[in-house]
Amino acid sequence: MKRRNFIWYSMLFVVGCGTAQNTRSGTDAPVALKNPEKLRLAVTDALSLEKLQQDYEPFRRSLEAVLGVKIEFFPVANTTAAASALQLNQVDLALAGPSEYVVIRARTNAVASIAITRPNYHSIIAVPATSAIKSLGELKGKKIALSDVGSTSGHLGPLKLLLDAGLNPKSDITTLMLGDEGSVAALKNGEADAWGGSAIDYREFLSASEFPALATSAPLPSDVLVASSHLAPEFVDNITALMVANQAQLITGLVAGESTKKYLGSQIVAAQDTDYDMIRQVYQALGQGDFIK
Repeated sequence: MKRRNFIWYSMLFVVGCGTAQNTRSGTDAPVALKNPEKLRLAVTDALSLEKLQQDYEPFRRSLEAVLGVKIEFFPVANTTAAASALQLNQVDLALAGPSEYVVIRARTNAVASIAITRPNYHSIIAVPATSAIKSLGELKGKKIALSDVGSTSGHLGPLKLLLDAGLNPKSDITTLMLGDEGSVAALKNGEADAWGGSAIDYREFLSASEFPALATSAPLPSDVLVASSHLAPEFVDNITALMVANQAQLITGLVAGESTKKYLGSQIVAAQDTDYDMIRQVYQALGQGDFIK
């Protein structure tokens, strides 16, 4: 998901996330709901009720029709608030980006229900055509301009490419976290030796002839609809099957929002937690493994 509020991510890399604790080992969990009368839906990058309604009202209506259960919006200020709301039984379903899901999963009992694939969801690392750098390994000791801290395609994806090339992102290369526009500007004006970001941003902001790609990642993990542990496992399995079976209707509703066209051509599949291990690997390499345990 496109990130607009990275204050929480910046705090994550400094002091961690302490408001929602994982209690999977607890023995005082409430009885799980098998047939709830309504489901409360949060979206981690829609920070107000107005934004939820602008971007996700058609999806809410489609989801309500498919599941046969009333769906209500529950605004959350950030991912920390979403994790807390899931754990405190204030939210039943939360739509989250891949990196957000990893942190939510680590700090709550919530489980992944469906994954929403995104076409052309890759990370790319590019350099100027005039650069002598012709491989990822040659970026050792260089500067790379990236987007926002915690962004799957603009931060973690490029770092995974560097890891796979044998580079240590903490010691072998200097990362400049400059946002979408700032990272592109840094590459173009020579402040950075390389740029890393999403394939969509690469095609929109950079010319392949002027800034050829050094590497393109495998498809990145999908966005996730997370289900609260307060819902019975059999209920979660049931709604997951319904959403997969009726994905055309749900995707039609999802792409009808003002800022959700990124889901054009998407598919809905049952989510697999192991698909997000690449994000965990990058957090570990950055020395932030404690935040995702």
